[in-house]
Amino acid sequence: MNQVARKGAALATVLALALAAAACSSSSSSSSSTTSTSSSSAVAIPSISISDLNNSFSAMATLKPLAAIGKGNVAAILPDTVSSARYTEFDAPYLSEALAAAGLSPTQFSVVNAQGSDATELADAQEAITKGASVLIMDPLDSGVGTSIETYAKSHGVDVIDYDRLTLGGSREYYDSFNNVEVGTLIGNGFVACAAAWHVTKPDIIVMRGAPTDNNATLFAEGYDAVLDPHFADKSYIDAANPAGTWDPPTAESEFQQAFTAHKGVNAVLTPNDENAAPIIHYLQTQGVKPDTFPVTGQDATLVGLQNILSGYQCGTVYKPIYLEAQAAVALAMYLRAGKTPPASLVNGQTMDSVEHTEVPSVLLTPEWVTPSNMNATVIADQFVPAQQLCVGSFVAACKSAGISV
Repeated sequence: MNQVARKGAALATVLALALAAAACSSSSSSSSSTTSTSSSSAVAIPSISISDLNNSFSAMATLKPLAAIGKGNVAAILPDTVSSARYTEFDAPYLSEALAAAGLSPTQFSVVNAQGSDATELADAQEAITKGASVLIMDPLDSGVGTSIETYAKSHGVDVIDYDRLTLGGSREYYDSFNNVEVGTLIGNGFVACAAAWHVTKPDIIVMRGAPTDNNATLFAEGYDAVLDPHFADKSYIDAANPAGTWDPPTAESEFQQAFTAHKGVNAVLTPNDENAAPIIHYLQTQGVKPDTFPVTGQDATLVGLQNILSGYQCGTVYKPIYLEAQAAVALAMYLRAGKTPPASLVNGQTMDSVEHTEVPSVLLTPEWVTPSNMNATVIADQFVPAQQLCVGSFVAACKSAGISV
């Protein structure tokens, strides 16, 4: 009996230990599940779509949970102040506003401009990475420096977003821009409509381009060439000259003057942005050209471009709400900084890197053609250009005619 009792006691002990272990395991499993659920809840990933973005920047606040779990800084590097005034007037402040609204402190982000220097742009990127950047928002001066920056960033475990311009041959994670072929299409269609409205019965055109080193310039040309080519083919338009292309306004003026002098019948020019158009328009005015007679196109909705439109020396301009582009870039950056995948509602397209022959996941925003008929409802309504700056001096009457009040 004693032996049986001992065996019974031993068995009872084993059973007790087994039950205790099972209880512990169950408790541990329950605790782990709770922790996992709690952790998942604590880092619930917000979703944002292009349609959420507006000029109030309110959608950026939804990204604050990403700011809390992300690591490192975000550095935005802009290319220059010559190809377009937008980088100083709009991109820099919009990017800063969006980064702050998304929950980053001033010490967690930076926005700099390379001032037109490849060496400076590379140095800016290297310095940002040294100071702890985990994501770069980078608008490359050209694909050469863009590739160098992206190679350096990749070797240091830093993600890159191509901003506005695609780096051909690069290794970025995402691309954020407007649909640049559509930009060119708007320029082309705007030219066609303008030539008809201004009664230029047989347009004899100088077709200009942006810098050959800028992939955007190639995409713009793809868009407007597709519009103009059928007119050249049926000989309703004359393709007078095609200068090499530049984003430097004085060089653009020189290119135009050479072609204008060489082709006496020229009565129109397609220009890919307002900055290049402005000195050309001034030159035409010195040649006695009257308003509403010599079609000139543009892009970027600059103050001078809008004033040239109001005065009848420019057909229109492509308006790109840069506040949308800046917010989209920041949204991408916040997901990357947190190690998360941006939602399909934000990344709405693909862009071909023609050097790498790869499709780059992209945010592609929609541009708009602006003329006096919709200027008040677009750039003025968005406060892209304040009415009090636009409607001064000789432009007051034109503003009134366009329904713009100060």
